[in-house]
Amino acid sequence: MKFARKSDIIIIAIVAAISVLTWFIYGNLYGHSGKYAEIYYRSELVKTVDLTTGEEGRFSLEQAPNVVFQLYKDGSIAFVQSDCPDKICVKSGRLHRVGEYAACIPNRIYIKILSEEKAGPEQPDIIIG
Repeated sequence: MKFARKSDIIIIAIVAAISVLTWFIYGNLYGHSGKYAEIYYRSELVKTVDLTTGEEGRFSLEQAPNVVFQLYKDGSIAFVQSDCPDKICVKSGRLHRVGEYAACIPNRIYIKILSEEKAGPEQPDIIIG
């Protein structure tokens, strides 16, 4: 008994090729580097960071001094330290592309990366379609 026929393998290969092609095109068209990072605490914008300065350094918010952020020269930002129990925010890595975000749920902090236009809290968080 055969597991798959030749036509099944061809169909699977076509679907896989279309998926990889779509992922590659989407990443190149819409995956450009962000210009700003907005940091929210309890759903209120508390800091906007310019990612294009080329500066590197660590900082924290006065509302949550136990959460430390790292700004890198390449225009990325990351959580590097937090007092939350699971450290998922720290494991999220560097953020640099428009639309990327990371959150520290126990501390109620999240970062989102934006393009040149500053969105602010009144703009939608995500656009589908």
